[in-house]
Amino acid sequence: MKKLSLALVAVTVLLSSCVVGKKKYLELESNRNALLTQYNELQTDFNNCELTVDSLKSEVVVRGSVLEEQRQQYTGLQQKLQDFQKTNTNLLVRLSEFSIVDEKAAESIKKSLDVINQQNAYIADMSVSMKRKDSLNNMLMLKLKRSLINVDDKDVSVKVEKGVVYISLSDKMLYRSGSSRINAGADTILAKIAKVINDHKDFDILVEGHTDNVPIKNINCIEDNWDLSASRAIAVVRVLQNRYNVPPERMTAGGRSFYDGKNGNATQEERSVNRRTEIVMLPKLDQFFELMEPTTMTSEAK
Repeated sequence: MKKLSLALVAVTVLLSSCVVGKKKYLELESNRNALLTQYNELQTDFNNCELTVDSLKSEVVVRGSVLEEQRQQYTGLQQKLQDFQKTNTNLLVRLSEFSIVDEKAAESIKKSLDVINQQNAYIADMSVSMKRKDSLNNMLMLKLKRSLINVDDKDVSVKVEKGVVYISLSDKMLYRSGSSRINAGADTILAKIAKVINDHKDFDILVEGHTDNVPIKNINCIEDNWDLSASRAIAVVRVLQNRYNVPPERMTAGGRSFYDGKNGNATQEERSVNRRTEIVMLPKLDQFFELMEPTTMTSEAK
């Protein structure tokens, strides 16, 4: 009996040791999994930081280039203005030496030269304003690219062309084939674009629908490519207005059918590039025309 009791005690101690060892193992395993999860999160944050740093580096390069170009333009315009003023002064001095030019005529010529000087100053101001607008467009383009950094470049492109910002969206990302109904997956992209649009209230928005040259079969009440391109542009405008509160008075929707393709329509790849919707951010026309009208100078010139 004594031997049996000793054996039972030994078995009990051994089982207790196994239980404690397994509990310790499970605790270590849990800690290991938590550390692995934390490591993965830190790695993701690090990768995102690298992307942000690369984007900021590009922005710094663009800003530096634009600033240097504006400085050179301003220096050149200042020199031209000084040359004009010097030439005008020399002309007045020479004219005063001629007896055939009376005092009244000389005063009239002086006024004309003053108008020319005003025109030169206005041209200089216009050049600076245009450079400032180009700089703002470049900054807007970089902001859009940063917000869409995780989107496939084949589906979305952002560029500055002819003084305006173009956002080009592929049709496969936005719609089903032959349809103008917006896919649910496109909401994320349109939400990011709408955020930038709402942050920059000095721009009007033109939404253009484009198709390839393949004739549309009369489905979903769509008559032809004109109808499809316009319907798609209107669908995007409605989403921007109804879901993301872009003011409708800032937007215009239009269809271009297949008459403004980026390339030919001979291959499937070319047709795929042509099927797109473009969101164009334009400076407000009233502000642009006010900038173009030198009211004080015109009245003096008369």
